[in-house]
Amino acid sequence: MRMTIQGCGTALVTPFQEDGAVDLGTFEKLVERQVEKGIHFLVPCGTTGESVTLSLDEQLEVIRATKRVAGGRAPVMAGVGGNNTAEVVRRLRQVEAIGVDAILSVTPYYNKPSQQGLIAHYKEIAGATSLPVVVYSVAGRTGVNVEPDTLLRLAEVPNIAGVKEASGNISQIAKICATLPDDFVVLGGDDAVTIPLIALGGRGVISVASNEIPSEMAQLTQLALDGNWSEARSIFKKFLPLMEVNFIDSNPVPVKTAMAFMNLLKPVWRLPLVATDSAKVSRIRGVLETAGLL
Repeated sequence: MRMTIQGCGTALVTPFQEDGAVDLGTFEKLVERQVEKGIHFLVPCGTTGESVTLSLDEQLEVIRATKRVAGGRAPVMAGVGGNNTAEVVRRLRQVEAIGVDAILSVTPYYNKPSQQGLIAHYKEIAGATSLPVVVYSVAGRTGVNVEPDTLLRLAEVPNIAGVKEASGNISQIAKICATLPDDFVVLGGDDAVTIPLIALGGRGVISVASNEIPSEMAQLTQLALDGNWSEARSIFKKFLPLMEVNFIDSNPVPVKTAMAFMNLLKPVWRLPLVATDSAKVSRIRGVLETAGLL
């Protein structure tokens, strides 16, 4: 079983009320905005959604809301990852019952498994579901890289269908695109390398910037997939400063700061994340003004 999901998917932020509770009403409005603006798929409960600070009940609530509001208009790839394989499997079964279209599962963090450990971990996850599973490789967050040879082994598992490649290593991305089966979906995890990743054979991006500019990121990605590099580069050049400023502090602090300026949510995070300093706030606002987003 492989996966047809491609294009630009939004790594959805999770808005909170001032008391720290999940702001479900605002979240539903954000999902509706994404769908109306033409996003290709939705990714709740990833790193950008502060999933590690959400309880299981909150994660299920957010995923249900995504599925309900999307209403079949966009596929839902739910984040279900962690560093305890048995716990991931337990949560996965509850998420699958919601009716999502695919699973995004980040590599185990802190315990830093070997490549053999990663293979065993993902095989256990894939064996517990009938859904397509996308491996999420982001060594900068987790401390462990999924090597191309490991992905080759994982691609032999019928429902391990793709990878979100957020290593930032273009040489590694090139090797993955060149050696993995054609039906294995390679998605980027960094907005700024969407165009080169697609040029190498990738199929899209799971985007942070599309929280702010869903239609523009969806258009950029589709233009690149269609081989219209000139128009894709034009959009890229305009919004590269936004893609960069989204990472001047730990994600999702900058993007939620920007979205607060855009009146899309309240600037609230869960500890240990806190608001960024005033100089960075000013820089974020300046980028938004220059891009015409305020």
